[in-house]
Amino acid sequence: MALSPAPFLSDIAFGLKGGAAHWAQTSDDVRIRIGHWTQPGAKGTVLIFPGRTEFIEKYSGVAGALAQRGLAAMAIDWRGQGLADRLLENPLIGHVDHFPDYQKDVDRLVRAARDLNMPRPFFLLGHSMGGAIGLRAAMEGLPVQATAFTGPMWGIYLAPHLRPVAWISSQLMPRVGQGHRLPPGTKVEHHVLVDGFEGNLLTRDTTQFAQMKTQLEKHPELALGGPSFVWLREALTETRHLAGRPAPNLPCVTFLGTNERIVDVSAIHRRMEGWKRGALELVEEGEHEVLMESDAVAGPLFDRMTALFLSGGHG
Repeated sequence: MALSPAPFLSDIAFGLKGGAAHWAQTSDDVRIRIGHWTQPGAKGTVLIFPGRTEFIEKYSGVAGALAQRGLAAMAIDWRGQGLADRLLENPLIGHVDHFPDYQKDVDRLVRAARDLNMPRPFFLLGHSMGGAIGLRAAMEGLPVQATAFTGPMWGIYLAPHLRPVAWISSQLMPRVGQGHRLPPGTKVEHHVLVDGFEGNLLTRDTTQFAQMKTQLEKHPELALGGPSFVWLREALTETRHLAGRPAPNLPCVTFLGTNERIVDVSAIHRRMEGWKRGALELVEEGEHEVLMESDAVAGPLFDRMTALFLSGGHG
């Protein structure tokens, strides 16, 4: 099915102007939303894979930074979040039936990139959950020349005493018909709306945090709370599966904040130690969203990433 016009919420796109969005149907008939920012004379297109709870407009600033460096960008609302089809009766609970279902969204995004004649070559930027989706996609032939990841979810941070509980409960609860419920300790409200700046795990930049909050206050339909037990089961299974596979033969740079507290840092170190064409760069005192910091912090990261992309993987 062809692309059709979708809302692009320009009032909360705090970055590059001129974005547009489209509805697209996946192979299993889920409606997702795909956004793009064109750039005259662009030397390629970065396919942005957002994290869990995120949405296209949140990446307008990232798209702007990429445009300044000569690259166009695309982003996606994954199934179950943003303005894409929500998968549970309670739309505030994050859910996916099977983690590899996200690859159907990836396939549709790549098709859209071609349909829209986005500039080649393509590159991948995967954040958090999008890092897990992107890693599998890259392993399975995603048509990109190079990859970059920020705080990738190649493992979920769990306190040691909670790991067995998470595994057991995420397997058990779906079997007793409770897979749609929130695990203990998670909330139905979006964390940005309930946690103040001082308690946030995302950014040290007050302006960026205020923008995140404004986006959700102006458009509450974008909000997403904690994940379902099924999502947790699927994410734990997927990250374990990915850990057993070799890295793709692609150039890669991964940025990791030294104050990362959302994803499993050890899983990132293990993956990058075995990535022959990859490099791990630590961002001192960085939180989870290292690209959504002040220009002084994020600027050099964009420089490093785009140098890798535009050098054909040798930057």
